[in-house]
Amino acid sequence: MRVKNESEHEALVFTHNLLRVMEAVRADQGDDRLKDLYWEYARRIHHDHKHDFTAADALQAVGIDVGYADAFADPIWDEAVETETACGIELVGPDVGTPILALTYQDGAQASIFGPVMTPIPSGQAALDLWDGMTRVMSVPGFFELKRTRDVGPDLGPRP
Repeated sequence: MRVKNESEHEALVFTHNLLRVMEAVRADQGDDRLKDLYWEYARRIHHDHKHDFTAADALQAVGIDVGYADAFADPIWDEAVETETACGIELVGPDVGTPILALTYQDGAQASIFGPVMTPIPSGQAALDLWDGMTRVMSVPGFFELKRTRDVGPDLGPRP
């Protein structure tokens, strides 16, 4: 990954270290608590535009033992982070990012794709229509990309 500047590098290191904390939680508690922690990270980073919170702050906010914050600076968790990243890359390939949508259809066929990326995030019937469209195009063998140039900045809606 090409890093544009020192600030971007710092943000990548910070979020990588947050992933270490997630992997420590996963190792002890399974995937069940990761959703809460992921959303707490997302609220702070994307809605509040903060990169100066501590892992302990986020853990405490969602009721997870703050002792997991020790994983933030512990490279022993890097292998688990790399393994999870490899799982995502195996699903969709190395030249994409997140989100990744992975489905298993009733007939057992599997499909994965990077996306959707949009702003603002739809709700109600528009969200259902989008889901239906995504699952339909993903079911077509050989489908791999739809894209257009972004013409607006992110609109994440109200802080969840």
